[in-house]
Amino acid sequence: MTTIRWQRLCVLAAGLSGAMAVALAAMGAHGVEAQAADWLERGSRFQLIHAGVLLVLGLGRGQGRWLKAASILFLLGSILFSGSLYAMALASLPVVFLVPVGGSCFILGWLALACGAMSPGSRQD
Repeated sequence: MTTIRWQRLCVLAAGLSGAMAVALAAMGAHGVEAQAADWLERGSRFQLIHAGVLLVLGLGRGQGRWLKAASILFLLGSILFSGSLYAMALASLPVVFLVPVGGSCFILGWLALACGAMSPGSRQD
């Protein structure tokens, strides 16, 4: 996939992810039980943070393999971590086992981002 298409995909994912996070946070603030509201707030907070990171990656100049890996891991983390919390809050689905998998994706994404900064040929110099 070309760099321009990859960057546009990151920005698209950031926009959709950010909108979803805000909508679900608003839902959690109005009329759901305390535990569900906590899950919606936590899921939306993590999703919104990583939507911002996806936006920065999409608008950046460099898109080496480490930065692409970070983008994918942040998106997977949002789907698994935040999505699982949303599913538990809104549909009482027993998917709590996916939350740490999503959290691990977030951690690996941050590590991939760090590797991208240190890899030869990075535009950080």
